[in-house]
Amino acid sequence: MNIDSVNHYISLQSKYDQQKEKRIEEIKKIIALNTNDSNELYSLYCNLYEEYRSYIYDSAHVYVKKLIDISNESGNSEKIISSKIKLGFCYLSSGLFKEAFDILSSLNIDNCDREKIEYYLCKSRLYYDLADYDNMPELSQQYKKIGNCIIDSALQLLPPNTYRYWMTLGLKKMKSDDYEGAIEGFLKMIDCKGYSKHDLAISTSSIAYVLSLQGKKNEAKEYLMRAAIADVESSTKETVALRNLAQLLYEDGDVTTAVNYIRQALNDATFYNARHRQLEIGSILPIIEGERINIIEKQRDRVIMFIIFISVLLILLVVALVIIWKSLKRLDAAKLKIQSANEKLMEANRIKSEYIGYFFNQNAEYIEKLGSFQRWVNKKVITKQYEDLKNFPKQINLEKEREALFERFDKIFLNLFPNFVEEFNKLLKPEEQIHLQKGELLNPEMRIYALIRLGIDDNEKIAHFLDYSVNTIYAYKTKVKNKTLYSSKEFKQKVLEIKSY
Repeated sequence: MNIDSVNHYISLQSKYDQQKEKRIEEIKKIIALNTNDSNELYSLYCNLYEEYRSYIYDSAHVYVKKLIDISNESGNSEKIISSKIKLGFCYLSSGLFKEAFDILSSLNIDNCDREKIEYYLCKSRLYYDLADYDNMPELSQQYKKIGNCIIDSALQLLPPNTYRYWMTLGLKKMKSDDYEGAIEGFLKMIDCKGYSKHDLAISTSSIAYVLSLQGKKNEAKEYLMRAAIADVESSTKETVALRNLAQLLYEDGDVTTAVNYIRQALNDATFYNARHRQLEIGSILPIIEGERINIIEKQRDRVIMFIIFISVLLILLVVALVIIWKSLKRLDAAKLKIQSANEKLMEANRIKSEYIGYFFNQNAEYIEKLGSFQRWVNKKVITKQYEDLKNFPKQINLEKEREALFERFDKIFLNLFPNFVEEFNKLLKPEEQIHLQKGELLNPEMRIYALIRLGIDDNEKIAHFLDYSVNTIYAYKTKVKNKTLYSSKEFKQKVLEIKSY
């Protein structure tokens, strides 16, 4: 047995499926002619169920429901129980474990000897599948133990030395971790007569599973190939052989074949609508990604060969393009730096020009005021009006002069930064934004940060300019920082980024 044989049978899958579909259509034609005979209909629906049970879950479920309806109409308890066992198997095969458990637990088989074997076999498989599906070792062992107890009841009723007896015994041994006993049971089943291709697939797949656990991968692969072929021949879609074979092939490095098989297994599980099988296959889907990487590597190799072939013609062009590209990148970077520097320089020059003119005017005003006071003092001294000289300090209103200074500063600053108040408020929490009083251009907090925006960030210099103590400057800054959306460092940087216009 080899992979080519498996591939050959997989290529014939549509042929075997068509044969099954033909058998199904023939049964349906007979049903159309026997609509009045309930016993005949029951038998025909059973035949359809057998055809569909491991082929298409939805169709199997439809005909099981028809079996239950006919059984209920006839009142035949054995038929009712038999139909419900079949329904439980449908649920189980599709991964609907709760529904399978509910339907099987509702049955009373004490007075139904003919269906006890099917009941025990179905219910034991339910617990075995739960054990495989569950990821908790403690629960898995518990489910296996219950399954073994139930399957013992089936073994007591099965005729010894028949294929069903050995197949059932092999299953129990496998679930009891008696691997040698399991292999012996399944091999004796294969030596018997009367079993179907589907039964052969189950037994050979089970032998392969045990051999894999024993580390005998090559032998396991042989039995999985036999199981996969039997599944194809029986048009079985609710299967695990091809999936497990794909896993072994992947481990052996035959990724391409593994990908083909895992995709086929996924298609079969989807066709049947086996939910738990789709989940199990999903755990091996990384194989597909491996194949994708393999394809990319092959494409990369072809590209490398192509590059080597034409490299002599292209190398100079590539080098030239790289040099030009790097030069352009450096040029662009330099342009950006120059542009940024120019913008900063223009802004600095504009600020300097504005404030130089402002302070020239301011100094001229103060010089004029000093000259006026000097003439006034000289006049008072010449006329010996000494009492008026005592009142000289009253002639100078320092508070008013300071307010005038601040007003001029605010005007010239807002002339340079017309959107400063709006942009500054954007840096504060919405509920903490500053609302200036009527006639107020800047308040003390904003005036402090206006000086910072101009590059004056020394607290002593700011305090001297605003005639505050250094502690007062700290207090104002802390008050503002508590209102902002940013850290202290980020906030200062945001203020420095406010644009002048």
